[in-house]
Amino acid sequence: MKPHLFNIRVYYEDTDFTGIVFYANYFKFIERARSDWVRSLNLDQGRLKSDKGLFFVVRHLEADFLAPAHFDDELLVTTELERVTRVRIVLLQSIFRDKKCLFSSLVTLVTLGGSGHPTRLPAEFRLNLGE
Repeated sequence: MKPHLFNIRVYYEDTDFTGIVFYANYFKFIERARSDWVRSLNLDQGRLKSDKGLFFVVRHLEADFLAPAHFDDELLVTTELERVTRVRIVLLQSIFRDKKCLFSSLVTLVTLGGSGHPTRLPAEFRLNLGE
């Protein structure tokens, strides 16, 4: 599966008083890209929650801040499937500016059911991943 690409522009509200992107906003950027990645797999997260009571949550995240992004930068967020099991998905997500990696993260997602406990990944999701 090839990497999913998602473009983002840095707005003034994304920066701190030094003019660089506030660290927590990198997590927002990769969250948007992950949501777009799931949508690209033809899975409607709203319907999944309303119809089956299932939703994705971040279980674990490792992050490396390699270089700063600045106001008005055009960034590219890549999302790559590292591995998938019955209950978890591990993604490599990176943020680039002009081919230079600024941020890299390894994100583990699980699906929670109505009880708040991890449950198997939805069958339609695994099928769209080629499982």
